[in-house]
Amino acid sequence: MTSTLASGRAARRQTMRRIRPRRNPAVPLLLGLWAGAAGVLWLWWQNTPSVADRTGQVLGAGRITGLLAGYLMALVVLQMARVPALERRVGSDRVARWHAMTGRYTLCLVIAHVFLITWGYALQAGRDLGYLVQQFVSLVTELPDVGKAGIGTGLLLFIGLVSIGGIRRRLPYDAWYHIHVLMYVAVFLTFWHQIAAGHEFAVEPLAKTFWYGLYGTVTALVLWYRVVTPIRLNVRHRMRVEAVIEETPGIVSVLIGGRKLHRMGAEAGHFFRWRFLAPGMRFSSHPYSLSAAPRPGMLRITVKAIGDHSSRLRELEPGTKVWAEGPYGALTAARRSRGKVLLVAGGVGITPMRALFETLPGASGDLTLLYRANSTQDLALWDELAAIADERGARLMYAVNSPDGARPDISAESLRRKVPDIERHDVFLCGPPGFAQSVYEALRGAGVPARRIHHESFEM
Repeated sequence: MTSTLASGRAARRQTMRRIRPRRNPAVPLLLGLWAGAAGVLWLWWQNTPSVADRTGQVLGAGRITGLLAGYLMALVVLQMARVPALERRVGSDRVARWHAMTGRYTLCLVIAHVFLITWGYALQAGRDLGYLVQQFVSLVTELPDVGKAGIGTGLLLFIGLVSIGGIRRRLPYDAWYHIHVLMYVAVFLTFWHQIAAGHEFAVEPLAKTFWYGLYGTVTALVLWYRVVTPIRLNVRHRMRVEAVIEETPGIVSVLIGGRKLHRMGAEAGHFFRWRFLAPGMRFSSHPYSLSAAPRPGMLRITVKAIGDHSSRLRELEPGTKVWAEGPYGALTAARRSRGKVLLVAGGVGITPMRALFETLPGASGDLTLLYRANSTQDLALWDELAAIADERGARLMYAVNSPDGARPDISAESLRRKVPDIERHDVFLCGPPGFAQSVYEALRGAGVPARRIHHESFEM
């Protein structure tokens, strides 16, 4: 049995407008980030006396690393705030990469700040590097709010440790996710010593006002988009599980009912973070894409059992309450800039591609879907895809392993053979990171400009 849904003509009509792609705000945002960093450097320069001697140089370096660490720490939290301009315009996976990169820089600056400030105070007291431990203890116990900052720094180090690729891959997703939430506590603990002990904030009242404004704005955004917005969404729409249907071995679709779901602002290509209020699942929140366009009373996700949470979805009972956060993601029709579109899906990456295949407007022959799977038995939702292709005059192709296990050829040459005018297409791509990277390189080799390759990783 499959969970075939009614035609998506209504959803398609919503996107039947002249192609007018939204501008990605990534470049202006990055320019703003660098402008803020330049402002922090200027603040340090304006309030830094001569650093001719060694002690002044070390303390000056400690102050600038502390200021930059404080600035980047606010950005790390902002990137966790689920602000729609970031999540739906820049893309959740790109924001996640920014968050990881900014977090690494922040941690390095924090370590440098602690070492340099401690060393600088040791030099000021006429001691050498061997006195660092005693000097650090003295700073933590004597300066205002530095003890809290020490605890916050310890939390940052712990979060950084568990975020290392090899360690993170060994942790259950839920454990890593909840540990990561400790970032809020770490930032709160380290903030106060910046104001109390920071030289720039003591001599420059305007700087203190700016710092309060920066952290206050970020805090307000986190509270609004991580707390208030999800509460409003779930109270308004009251979602629940309607049915769980096995599509292929190991892949299930969950049909989710509720009130006026088509008014959630969700589009084909979006995903939500889903929490199912069933025993053993209440404290687990995982991202899954919509596998069909939103209907007035129905949403659908299609999930492959690859972990504890996804494996338990088949056990959900009808009527189970659902808590969702979203919609997120930028892999929507708004990214389209050309009339012809190629959709490329790998594995369970078919879910957002299936929704787009259903809803993207286009004349007969304008849409092509290439579906990569290990075998024909793994081609989830194939009957639906075939029906959509037949109704819309679209092309549907699959690439599976040969009987001896050999992988199909998805190279620049094979893509040009399959889609001769591929360089005139927009390409939407979703799948595991390794697959997505290899297909991206093949597409570039086939002549598709990078600006017309729209991709999003479902592993976040």
